[in-house]
Amino acid sequence: MSAPLLNDTFLRACLRQPTEHTPMWLMRQAGRYLPEYRATRARAGSFMGLATNPQYATEVTLQPLERYALDAAILFSDILTVPDAMGLGLSFAEGEGPRFAHPLRDEADVQRLAVPDMDKLRYVFDAVASIRKALVGRVPLIGFSGSPWTLACYMVEGRGSDDYRLVKTLMYARPDLMQRILDINAQAVAAYLNAQIDAGAQAVMVFDSWGGVLADGMFQRFSLRYTQQVVAALKRESDGRRVPVIVFTKGGGPWLEHIAGIGADVVGLDWTVNLGAARAAVGDRVALQGNLDPNVLFAPPEVVQQQAVAVLDSFGAPQRADGRWDGHVFNLGHGISQHTPPDHVSALVEAVQRHSRAQRQR
Repeated sequence: MSAPLLNDTFLRACLRQPTEHTPMWLMRQAGRYLPEYRATRARAGSFMGLATNPQYATEVTLQPLERYALDAAILFSDILTVPDAMGLGLSFAEGEGPRFAHPLRDEADVQRLAVPDMDKLRYVFDAVASIRKALVGRVPLIGFSGSPWTLACYMVEGRGSDDYRLVKTLMYARPDLMQRILDINAQAVAAYLNAQIDAGAQAVMVFDSWGGVLADGMFQRFSLRYTQQVVAALKRESDGRRVPVIVFTKGGGPWLEHIAGIGADVVGLDWTVNLGAARAAVGDRVALQGNLDPNVLFAPPEVVQQQAVAVLDSFGAPQRADGRWDGHVFNLGHGISQHTPPDHVSALVEAVQRHSRAQRQR
């Protein structure tokens, strides 16, 4: 039996229900900007040693909650665990980021691709269960995956890319092969997220980190369509509560209304989008998440606080004149930088708490 949830502000905001303040969490909140994270990683020996050990993953997931009054925890893992389970051979070279030993480079590679046995990802589900238990109801736990398109970018390129030449060449020259990769990825991501929900995740997020590199028309065909397939296949209730689904496309501002129509509860926004305009555009279809520029956190704390207030004011009072609520989850417009001063995050959290409470009393 799970502990009762003591702070459900994040879940309520995702569902556009009344909240006493604007909840917040940070993408990559458990990470290299925290000295305690670096100490745990040193004990683990490597990033994958950290991510594949449920005890270590639990420890680093909870570390930011010890420092900051955040309203959600997010599973410590990596978006590339799914293609790793497909046999592509994930590794992390120091200072170089992820790479695959066996990228998809020809038709034979694509034809061999299959949805992996979820048991190969048991370490992730064990981590979810361990984190959920360790939280003892303090805040909800978010599970996540990369989107089918974002996973495909890494699977074809073999690593991060500046120009996406290989994956885009495949997409334009052999759309049939690209669609096969994406269809398998969509099935795998849905199964992966559902298994996280079964293990205890109380919300899930799809990171379409590279959707914004696509041309108009191509985004809808090769990214959004498959993210929508994932969303449609997800379990939406667990422990008698709705399990909110968040979709975040970096660079997705031009397609905001398309993204808002795929059935997710929340649309994440990067820092290039005006929150107030986004709220007016999506109406009462979805809640919004975001969208402070992560580099604001390098400015002096008083500037960090001013910029946090500007984000909250851009969204506006969450309650409409007719009494209905539009949900807002405060976040960065992308992941927090490893070089961020931890005390600047404290200033951010304090400003969001203070100003969002004041907004509700006007």
